[in-house]
Amino acid sequence: MPVPHLTTALRGPLLELETRILAAQPQIEHWFRSQWHQHAAPFYGSVDLRNSGFKLAPVDMNLFPGGFNNLNPDFMPLAVQATMAAVEKICPEAKNVLLIPENHTRNAYYLQNVATLVHILEQAGLKVRLGSLNPEITAPTELVAANGDTVTVEPLMRQGRRVLLEDGFNPCMVLLNNDLSAGLPDILKGLEQNLLPPLHAGWAVRRKTHFFDAYDKVAADFSKLLSIDPWFINPYFERCAGLDFHSRQGEEELAATVDALIAKIRAKYDEYGIDQEPFVIVKADAGTYGMGVMSVKSGEELIGLNRKQRNKMAVIKEGLEVSEVIVQEGVYTFESVNEAVAEPVVYMIDHFVVGGFYRVHTGRGIHENLNAPGMHFVPLSFESPCLPDRKGAPDCPPNRFYAYGVISRLALLAAALELEATDPDAH
Repeated sequence: MPVPHLTTALRGPLLELETRILAAQPQIEHWFRSQWHQHAAPFYGSVDLRNSGFKLAPVDMNLFPGGFNNLNPDFMPLAVQATMAAVEKICPEAKNVLLIPENHTRNAYYLQNVATLVHILEQAGLKVRLGSLNPEITAPTELVAANGDTVTVEPLMRQGRRVLLEDGFNPCMVLLNNDLSAGLPDILKGLEQNLLPPLHAGWAVRRKTHFFDAYDKVAADFSKLLSIDPWFINPYFERCAGLDFHSRQGEEELAATVDALIAKIRAKYDEYGIDQEPFVIVKADAGTYGMGVMSVKSGEELIGLNRKQRNKMAVIKEGLEVSEVIVQEGVYTFESVNEAVAEPVVYMIDHFVVGGFYRVHTGRGIHENLNAPGMHFVPLSFESPCLPDRKGAPDCPPNRFYAYGVISRLALLAAALELEATDPDAH
């Protein structure tokens, strides 16, 4: 299985970062243990990383991960053990779990992810059934995944403060694999069952900028541990609100925000002798499916967008209008597989890394968003678990994957802090 090559002359800083991470492995693991003692990890998550050779940073954190079917099947025991650990903490006596998938039941690849999740939960000793929020599902319905696996989705019912299925299946735990972009459904509000992730993790209320606020804190703490500049693991960002792409409201302010951020990035590039052109990603502050995303190198590019570009930025999943964006430092991806651009995606259950894969894009450039619909991407499973080989070179695959696992767990910790800070019941 090919491992992406770093196609950049700027590998020095990354090698140094990887070397420091390896050298500090015992301290890092101890630091994580103490953090998880204080903060509850989300049930699961996946992190999009970008590796530019001089910077290794998360660019997105998904709390409702799809794509479990793209993980290396050899790592299934890791996922099962992590699920057992998570369930023991949340509901030790759990026998039954209700999994609520996305409504797009016709996406056969997404269904493959659902079938894999069901398999992981069953292996962890749980009876799993699927309850759908989709109003079109009015009776148990069998759906076929891309690989031929079948899953049965059933209509959800509410009784008092519990959700159940029509035949009385009444679980202790409800697991969401639906990111709630369309809003928070009444049927899930005020449940006495354990609902994971919690409702406020859904994109109807969650904001990327809240996550990156939390990540700023985590990256600063971790960087002290390693004595590094936090910038090497943390992308700069700004938020911009009050936008209306259709009427061009807020266009000038957005352009000014972009230019200010690019100047800040350029100063860092100058400081470290990085010979690249800074760029930023402008994306909707609430969930995207690779929708509402632009890569720009100056604010000027956002002035006078044509209608097609404005339409693309104005609406995301479920037809929601975009009025708030995150302007995020663009991190080049200098990893490639067979000439195609690649970025790592790391999966975690509880606070354990359970695998990952490379999103490989044959139709996109090193500065573009690779999570793009209609494009060809080949998931390459990581070939080894994220455990370091302390006798190997800093950039041999196990050690690179270990570094990826560390940065991804920092993102997961930030998500834990974000969920604490935005919990409506805690205020």
